[in-house]
Amino acid sequence: MSDFDLVIRGGTIGTASAVFDADIGIKGGVITAIGKALPAGQSEVDAKGKLVLPGGVDTHTHIEEPRGGGPTVNADTFVTAGASAAAGGTTTVIGFARQERGGSLTEAVAEHHERAKKSLIDYSFHMILTEPRLDILQQEVPALIASGHRSLKIFLTYEGARISDAEALQVLATARRHGALVCIHAEHHDLIDFHKNALLAAGLTLPKHHAWSKPMVVERECVHRVCAMAEALDVPIQVFHVSGAESAEEVERAQKRGLKVWAETCPQYLVLTTEDMDRPGFEGAKYVFSPAARSAPDHAALWDAMRRGVISNVSSDHAPTRYAGPDGKTAFGLDAPFTKIPNGLPGLATRMPILFSEGVVKGRISLQQFVALTATNPAEIFGMAPRKGSIVVGADADFALWNPTRRVTITNDILLHGSDHTPYEGMKVTGWPEATFVRGVPVVQGGKAVVAAGHGQFIPRGAYEMIKPRGVFPGPFNPVDGVAV
Repeated sequence: MSDFDLVIRGGTIGTASAVFDADIGIKGGVITAIGKALPAGQSEVDAKGKLVLPGGVDTHTHIEEPRGGGPTVNADTFVTAGASAAAGGTTTVIGFARQERGGSLTEAVAEHHERAKKSLIDYSFHMILTEPRLDILQQEVPALIASGHRSLKIFLTYEGARISDAEALQVLATARRHGALVCIHAEHHDLIDFHKNALLAAGLTLPKHHAWSKPMVVERECVHRVCAMAEALDVPIQVFHVSGAESAEEVERAQKRGLKVWAETCPQYLVLTTEDMDRPGFEGAKYVFSPAARSAPDHAALWDAMRRGVISNVSSDHAPTRYAGPDGKTAFGLDAPFTKIPNGLPGLATRMPILFSEGVVKGRISLQQFVALTATNPAEIFGMAPRKGSIVVGADADFALWNPTRRVTITNDILLHGSDHTPYEGMKVTGWPEATFVRGVPVVQGGKAVVAAGHGQFIPRGAYEMIKPRGVFPGPFNPVDGVAV
């Protein structure tokens, strides 16, 4: 009997620290050997001429989330989202279980688990708190954290989701007590509202005016504020979707003070600009997301921040709404003001190919940095390493076989998602994953999903060293525990 269920033979393996030629032996869905001339497996894949890279870990994805209070719907199910993610080389996602105001977080998490049972790829959840009541913070959150839901998300903007600074401090304190990472959508709500209302009063309502309502100052100020809160309470945080130079500078300033502040960006902030919202007719609606797209100089600043480690992971912030139809971006008409256009874009399949093409192929980042940004770092930051995010003995056999020279024109029909459009339609990229495996099983091959619904597994996340508080406060008092330090 063979030592291996599967051998990936003759490929060039890329990790966050090295690039080398070797075979990979897999048994029971786990990598059990890495070396040259491994014995034959029960089945084999010829990876000669291919890059064998860790399966991507996308830690910011909105999949099959209910949307209350409006006609629009999330365009993906866990089936289509899993297929799309795997088509782009991603094997693990973290989505969101959202508490509705007045509702139970525990019930929301349980309902999302039911939806996710259909997933083709592995998954975990952030828990969105929209109403951090005392009973939620003292009873539900600690139990959910202990059961493997190791991260919380809060919004400081958006009606129906945002919480106050006072409530945010209570969430941060709860996370510190129970060992969770807090992820933050950081934009100044009242400043956005002021801009929005002034724009509407002036009759400036086109899709492009979405960006006018959210100048960089609304993000930069809020990033500074949440870093100050994290410093005051000694709580590790992740700042979501850093969109440009000024917010990246705020993150770096906090990091230089020794704070455990991590930041992500997304491909849309590396290749799209405010000009994309200024398209004929209503086409600009496809490019409405938040924070808004910025400028070419911001692109350059973000690439620099990634190279230097200020930004440590790249997510998709996949938030798909169809364009056409009564439940899409045009739901309120082709002359709807920007305030009625659903935020978000699809990005699961395109996240890694765009970063590979724009980053590795164009010499902005190394292959090792690409692996770190898309797989290894997110797995480590969110407590899934070493099981996920790297090709090492003992890890899950999650990987994608990349053709590094294949040229692809992105079109909606190759992305396997539920959306009727992609904002990257017609974009040419170099480098594309031709097969993606989750725990040793092919999920997408030749551009088609080849695994049954339900192959994905929930990945619980236990306590881990990376997000332990530093034990450092700005004064002689620990305000979370009420003791002198």
